[in-house]
Amino acid sequence: MSPIKSRKHANTLRSSNQPLLAALTTGMALAFPVSAALAQNEHLMPDSANAAELNTISVEGFSNDGYKVDELASPKFVKPLVDTTQTIQVISSQLFDNQGATTLTEALRNSPGTGTFYVGENGNTTTGDAVNLRGFDASSSIFVDGMRDLGTASRDLFNIDQIEVTKGAAGTDYGRSAPGGVINMVSKQAMAGNALSAAISLGTDSQQRMTADWNSSINDSSAFRLNVMAQDSGVPGRDEVENNRWGIAPSLAFGLGTTTRLYLNYLYVKQENLPDGGVFTIGLPGYTSPDPERPQIGEAPMVDPDNFYGTTSDYDNADSNMFTARVEHDFDNGMALQNTTRWGRNSQDYMLTAYRGNSESIVTPDLNDPTTWSMTRSIPTFKDQVYDILANQTNLLMHMESGSVENDLSVGIELSREELDGKGIGVLDDTSWPAANIYAPNPDVTGLTWGPTGAKYSGSSDTVAVYAFNTVTLNEQWQLNAGARLDNYETDFDSVVICGSRGAPVCGDLPPGTLITGVDDRIRDNLFSWKLGALYKPAENGSIYANYEISQQPPGGGSLELSASANNLNNPIYDPQESDTAEIGTKWELIDQKLFLSAALYRTNITNELVQDPVDLNYYQTGEKRVQGIELGVVGNINPNWSISAGYTSMDADVVDGTNVAQDGSAGLTYTPEHAFTSWTTYRLPFNLTIGGGVRYSGALKRGTDGALGTPESTDSYWVVDAVVSYAFNEHVDLQLNAYNLFDEEYVAAINKSGYRYTPGVPRSFLLTANLSF
Repeated sequence: MSPIKSRKHANTLRSSNQPLLAALTTGMALAFPVSAALAQNEHLMPDSANAAELNTISVEGFSNDGYKVDELASPKFVKPLVDTTQTIQVISSQLFDNQGATTLTEALRNSPGTGTFYVGENGNTTTGDAVNLRGFDASSSIFVDGMRDLGTASRDLFNIDQIEVTKGAAGTDYGRSAPGGVINMVSKQAMAGNALSAAISLGTDSQQRMTADWNSSINDSSAFRLNVMAQDSGVPGRDEVENNRWGIAPSLAFGLGTTTRLYLNYLYVKQENLPDGGVFTIGLPGYTSPDPERPQIGEAPMVDPDNFYGTTSDYDNADSNMFTARVEHDFDNGMALQNTTRWGRNSQDYMLTAYRGNSESIVTPDLNDPTTWSMTRSIPTFKDQVYDILANQTNLLMHMESGSVENDLSVGIELSREELDGKGIGVLDDTSWPAANIYAPNPDVTGLTWGPTGAKYSGSSDTVAVYAFNTVTLNEQWQLNAGARLDNYETDFDSVVICGSRGAPVCGDLPPGTLITGVDDRIRDNLFSWKLGALYKPAENGSIYANYEISQQPPGGGSLELSASANNLNNPIYDPQESDTAEIGTKWELIDQKLFLSAALYRTNITNELVQDPVDLNYYQTGEKRVQGIELGVVGNINPNWSISAGYTSMDADVVDGTNVAQDGSAGLTYTPEHAFTSWTTYRLPFNLTIGGGVRYSGALKRGTDGALGTPESTDSYWVVDAVVSYAFNEHVDLQLNAYNLFDEEYVAAINKSGYRYTPGVPRSFLLTANLSF
């Protein structure tokens, strides 16, 4: 069915970032002639080979040659990736830069079956990095340089060298975490050498972005690096939505090339976005009328996917601060000590106008004329919260040999305090936005007033963890590895709520709107995680392995929030959710170790899920879910001019024991494609022209179950084709054109629990980038 076209609204780009864009432009214009002059003096500026170091993982001893990455950043992993007994995908900066990706969720398209498939509940719309990984929400399992990074704001890639995606249970490696896996982002660091690079991008729907990366040696053992970013952009195919941010990331390094090194890093990112609440699902496949007396609603055409149902007063403001100090020391006997201290603060303040497209909300003055229909903007969603973390990690690496047997031991201790503070924001004085025309919504409206309600909440979690990993190399063919981790944690949470509000106690004899104590509770316990693996090398360039690992997520472990609800796993009366992953696989390095191939067969079981007894109606932790399948990957170079990254996964995800969670009544898990494929390849032609592109496939998604009527129970599968072409004018300047969704495929990228709202896939769009390097 063709959509009814809406009145288009021009993107009103905010001016807050314009001074910064102008300053960056001026600064780089002044810097490039200076850097070119310095390049003429060899002792001040190394040759172009050294300049290319800006594209390497700057942790000493690691390298990033194109798409293929050989080693992980964490000292807990003592072997190269080919000899690591887990499915871990590393997405290099070269890969996501070639694709024009700027956020974590965009880069994760390179990991099959990973994405932002869930728009949220109607009263709890998600924003930022709401990532699903192997069937489960992994937004609370995102780490930066091995340390937890709480919060749901979108994470930018301007200061990231590589992204490490660990699939399956990873509690031994990272502590409490989601059953589907963990995402670790590795920051850029100052390093020896001098180099300067920048990128300026312009694209469809007023996309504007600029980044710069400057590294300078202070002396033979010290260096300074500065990364900056500014963006003032609309979103292709979405009216009104804006992604505006700027960031700065200075880094200092001392003792480079010596046995003792010190790295000091700071990151600040400020975002001022106009968020996207999604598009009404009316007219999509599977949509029927929510009102039997008005069957015409189910026969109406789909709306224009560009339609914006929020208001220009919506906002999503986020500030991220992160300071990291890392000390490394190499001993004469082969031991290496690393100590890292992190202070971080992520704050987010947003108001997003959502809606519930049920029969009560849809007004149809003329049933035979859909252009007269409207829908109430009834669910403004608010968030005003701050996450803080203070953490310290100490790790000791030891390598020992006895005859043909080698022993690599990694032991450590982690201390952390995480805090959450939030305040309630709500609608005041019974005000509301005017209804939105379903086929031509107007965002320029007034009428709603909001402010602090007096409600508030705070949570904290103190953790002391000790761990040990041991890899024994018996001979050239056999390796055994084992790891164990013990976390002692204490989580406190208290809240003041408005009686009678959603999830709060009833008012009883109290006047409506009275502030009362909500939850005031704590939980203290130990989490023990372990893993065991065996690896056989039939050849020097390949391995066959088996691995088993467990993970746990205690009440409050994802968000630091505890609940008093009997049907919520964050209630401290319950035990931690437990998961275990068994995996067998093989990894190979081919073509002189330039091409990396992997294949794995896995099964993840999740237990201690809540199930309601049909007789006494109480909840018990007897439920179980399971995700199993295969995962295939290839990354690297087929020849010096041909690079590739591709992956496929199947996910047979079901409720094994307990209540089904999908609206269609099946045992399948929600927001989990049964099959997913991703690929990207580029080829450099002899005359400085590079061409390439990729194909992505995602299977159908089931949505969650609730009382919604008439909305789609699932989304359709889709294929998307992207392309890139770039031309190098010389060693300092190249021009890159990215084309997204080349064939303009219309598809549903994500859907909310009730099925009232969805996120449309990005339509055909373009991004032109000038890359400059000296």
